[in-house]
Amino acid sequence: MSNELKQMVGVEAVHYIKDGMKVGIGSGSTMYYLVRALGERVKQGLNIVGVPTSNQTAEWAKEFGVPLTTFSEVQELDLAIDGADEVDPNLQLIKGGGGALLREKVVAAAAKEFIVIVDESKMVSHLGAFSLPIEVVPFGWEVTATKIAKFGCEPIRRQSNNQPYVTDNGNYILDCPFEKILEPEKLHEDLLSIVGVVETGLFTNMTSKVLVAQEGEVKVVEL
Repeated sequence: MSNELKQMVGVEAVHYIKDGMKVGIGSGSTMYYLVRALGERVKQGLNIVGVPTSNQTAEWAKEFGVPLTTFSEVQELDLAIDGADEVDPNLQLIKGGGGALLREKVVAAAAKEFIVIVDESKMVSHLGAFSLPIEVVPFGWEVTATKIAKFGCEPIRRQSNNQPYVTDNGNYILDCPFEKILEPEKLHEDLLSIVGVVETGLFTNMTSKVLVAQEGEVKVVEL
């Protein structure tokens, strides 16, 4: 997504955030523009608190003056907004390209409404062209990967600077190229049943609407 489209959809999404709301704030480069625009609204008097899904998002919130809270203070959110790596026609998602999928899912599940912001390239006929990220505990990850492979992929442990990538929760990410995921709900349940799997990047039956940036406009997609 070009920075122009990211900014367009990020700014548009801020309109869904109303005074007094408790808001889940997602991760990734598109969310940077949302947090920046939200900071402007806060300066103008908008009264909200946010729960960030990653350390990076928390840093942006601090930079732009968006007040944050934690789940020790609030257990339910009015709204969560986040990006996605793929969105299918049923608004099922693959997320986790940035590595924050576990926290993103905790936040989305705590929200009364979950809105996703993407550009049109992320809208797909079926999930799977983007490798599915699966968060696993480091201990015995090789065993976990072998069991995941039985479902039809070859898991690759994510690397960063020639070291295993470690999530904010201290876990590994296995990127799993399934190529075509026709039953995302079933695959998610099957993968979760494997000991060592913490969470998958399949976000099923969670999304109420998707804001899609395309040239010159933002389209709203709902079921």
